[in-house]
Amino acid sequence: MAIPAAKQKTFPLAPVIVAGVFVLALLGGVVYLNRPVAKSPESGASSEAKAYLHNLELTDVTMKATENFMKQRVVEVEGNIANKGPRTLESIDVYCLFYGVDGREVYRERVPIVAAKGPDLKPGAARAFRLPFDTLPDSWNQVVPKMVIARMTFAH
Repeated sequence: MAIPAAKQKTFPLAPVIVAGVFVLALLGGVVYLNRPVAKSPESGASSEAKAYLHNLELTDVTMKATENFMKQRVVEVEGNIANKGPRTLESIDVYCLFYGVDGREVYRERVPIVAAKGPDLKPGAARAFRLPFDTLPDSWNQVVPKMVIARMTFAH
């Protein structure tokens, strides 16, 4: 009498692959969320520019959200910058630092507040600025960003 062959049990391959991908995604998310956050720059400006910072004054800084022609939300930071010092400024770039509700930085963008292509900011003068942002993450806490001088150049 012949002995019947033993049936081999096989596991379906698709659930194993899905479970593996899920575990890898979960591990990737944990690593991403626990990564060290870069410290906010105090200022990337030169020592000469840092010494001149106390002569700059930001006033009337407000924020509003509008919709552009492509139906995207645009957040605009507006205000005035005044040069209370004795030197003429050719350009000023700032980092706008946006934070999440947990206090961690979620977005950073370097923008010109006084453009090099425009007129210089003379001693005693003030100028309005408008900084539009259309790529802010949803995790942003909806608070006016921290503005840190990135670069300042003096007119020669």
